Amino acid sequence: MTTTETTPLPPGSSELLPHDDGAGRPLRTRPVWLALLAASLPMFMATLDNLVMTGALPVISERLHPDVEQLQWFVNAYTLVFATLMLPAAALGDRFGRRRVFVGGIVLFALASAASALADTPAQLIAARAVQGAGGAAILPLSLALLAGAVPASRRAMAIGIWGGVSGLGVALGPVIGGAVVEGLSWRAIFWLNVPVAVVAVPLAVWGLREARGRVGRFDLVGLVLAGAGIFLAVWAVVGANDRGWGSVTTVGMLLGGAVLLAAFVRHETRAESPLVPLRLFRARSFTVSNVAGFAFSMGMFGAVFLLTQYLQIGEGYSPLAAGARTLPWTAAPMLVAPVAGALTGRFGARPFVAGGLVLQTISLAWMAVGIDSGGAYPSLVPAFVVAGVGMGLTFAPVATAVLADLPDRDHTTASSVNATIREVGVALGVAVLTAVFLGAGGAFTPAAYVDGLVPALWVGAAVVGVGAVASLLMPRRTGRAD
Repeated sequence: MTTTETTPLPPGSSELLPHDDGAGRPLRTRPVWLALLAASLPMFMATLDNLVMTGALPVISERLHPDVEQLQWFVNAYTLVFATLMLPAAALGDRFGRRRVFVGGIVLFALASAASALADTPAQLIAARAVQGAGGAAILPLSLALLAGAVPASRRAMAIGIWGGVSGLGVALGPVIGGAVVEGLSWRAIFWLNVPVAVVAVPLAVWGLREARGRVGRFDLVGLVLAGAGIFLAVWAVVGANDRGWGSVTTVGMLLGGAVLLAAFVRHETRAESPLVPLRLFRARSFTVSNVAGFAFSMGMFGAVFLLTQYLQIGEGYSPLAAGARTLPWTAAPMLVAPVAGALTGRFGARPFVAGGLVLQTISLAWMAVGIDSGGAYPSLVPAFVVAGVGMGLTFAPVATAVLADLPDRDHTTASSVNATIREVGVALGVAVLTAVFLGAGGAFTPAAYVDGLVPALWVGAAVVGVGAVASLLMPRRTGRAD
């Protein structure tokens, strides 16, 4: 048995983790906190940017004068590419090095952010946002896989809890920073903010994360094409269904085409020598249930968030900054709750936190629907916002822990990318479906008609999250416990 030489522990350090140069040469040690920072900062950047963009849409519309379809594509271009490329990014990370692809994603995201800031036409901004989605596809799943591989198993739930808290920080600060920047500077500044963050994040990733690879074997190009094309068609059909019509030939044709391609992908994966997504992952009940719960959470909650964020500006008449500040009772809670939930998951398991968090979110959306329907103003909604935020904080980290809990390290990148893809499809579907309910109930993006569509949309969101809460009870009791 051989040993690896390490440098002495620096004063004040509690636990160190191995760090290598990716070529099998002697390992150096790095503190756990550095790995946490290196994995979380780029994820924070991507999370912050997405929410900043949503809050800035009214101002961008005034400056670039897009039509309605182009305005939607400012968000959809990112979502579509992001959801499509996460599985390919994971496969590239397993083959060529997770840290290498992760760093490449950070660089690409920063360059696309600069291009977004320099855009002078709607078409230029849409193209830049699509490239941002490609960078984000490498950042989100690989950040979790790299972090999981960088800390001891006994500390993994706690580390993922902190990672989830940083994600919550991005959720909390997105609307506030977006409103402040848009009002005080320019909408272009929300994209320029990513450049200095990336300049710091790249050396942190190189220094604080060790290179790792996953499953090896022949690259599954056929699976890659089938999965990418199927997800692309399905998500594109969903995000454009409200414009084309859910029963239109184009929408139905794209949905059927996506379903056929994804069915062919599943059939191919059962026969592939080195599949892109080993279907054996779904034999782990914790992995399957976590993905069902994550999909319901994303579809119901983020579809509602999309409409509620606009409601504070359109329905209540707040400025972007004032609206962002008023979301803090909701969006700041995950930042505080997620690290605690992550740490306690190692002791009690993920199931009580995931189920409890989804129940709280179901209650909160129903509470908001009743309050808004009865004519309640913003102050009356604050308790429901707090309950929603606590519920989200209880869900973020335990779901991420449960996805990886019963799988070997070599599958972590693939498992994380599958979960992230499913959640992103849930976000796209949630925005599209709840917006369709909103419009179908007589809602419109005007102060007078907004509430008419918002209330039934919130009830639908509550029902979807409630289904996830019921499904989460099927998770094994010991999932995520550090025994």
